[in-house]
Amino acid sequence: MDSKRKMFVLIMAAAVCTGLFLFYALPSVWEYALPRRMTKVLAIILVGTAIGYSSMIFQTITNNRILTPGILGLDSLYVLLQTAVIYFFGAAQLAELGKNANFLMSTGLMVCFSFALFALMFRRGGRHIFLLLLVGVVFGTLFRSLSSFMQMLIDPNEFQVVQNKMFASFNNVNTDILLLASAVIIAVLAYAWRFRRIFDVLSLGRDHAVNLGIDYDRTVKKMLIIVAVLVSVSTALVGPITFLGLLAVNVAREFFKTYKHSVLIPGAVLFSIIALVGGQFIVEKVFGLTATLVVIIDFIGGIYFIYLLLKERK
Repeated sequence: MDSKRKMFVLIMAAAVCTGLFLFYALPSVWEYALPRRMTKVLAIILVGTAIGYSSMIFQTITNNRILTPGILGLDSLYVLLQTAVIYFFGAAQLAELGKNANFLMSTGLMVCFSFALFALMFRRGGRHIFLLLLVGVVFGTLFRSLSSFMQMLIDPNEFQVVQNKMFASFNNVNTDILLLASAVIIAVLAYAWRFRRIFDVLSLGRDHAVNLGIDYDRTVKKMLIIVAVLVSVSTALVGPITFLGLLAVNVAREFFKTYKHSVLIPGAVLFSIIALVGGQFIVEKVFGLTATLVVIIDFIGGIYFIYLLLKERK
């Protein structure tokens, strides 16, 4: 089966999952239920697109199939921000802040942290991207430690609010936030799509890319900023999802068996959407919301991560 037919199969699978989620067991008062389901599906599609796209770009510029943008510590920073607000001001202040302000604050601080980190690592000709990843791991560990320290000190009732922020949730997505996130993600993706053929060259490694005429350092800086924006927006919209990008990107590579990012990127996005929409449908209709989608994805992703480590070791 060629790439076009495989892509058609994925599109049909995503459409079937979306149709089932929207119309399965739709109550008689569909005027109320359908718009809520459509809002949830739109949030899932946005998050799946951002995670699949950013993870594919990140693995390409790092030339490593087991890394995801989560290694930069943005997920941990998001949890730290939510915990700090509740620790210093209380859960009531977080609710008074509002979802819109919270979204803008979280996204802005995560993007600013990314810019500062990139500027620090790439100044004075510093070009070793693995040093950047190492610093990201250190900051991520620091943020998780600070979050855990504050979570142990806050009131148990307010810890419930923190716990809700620690896992991605597609319930009660704010429409205003969704529109703003859609505009940002679409604009970033439209800009990044211009580089799809350059990604094919970047996947060969730094030396080959430079020899083939690519301005490697400048391109990598741009792509890291794109990754940071996509991850920040998706995390601030619904919360952190750790292993989804790892699953979607690697399954897309195994499914298409090609180096062309014009095929791999849409494939990773579609796999990500199928996993989220199909998984959320199963969680709601089969398990009756007794399980959490993110926990299931992280469980499967963790097993797959171990498999990839053993495979690379061989």
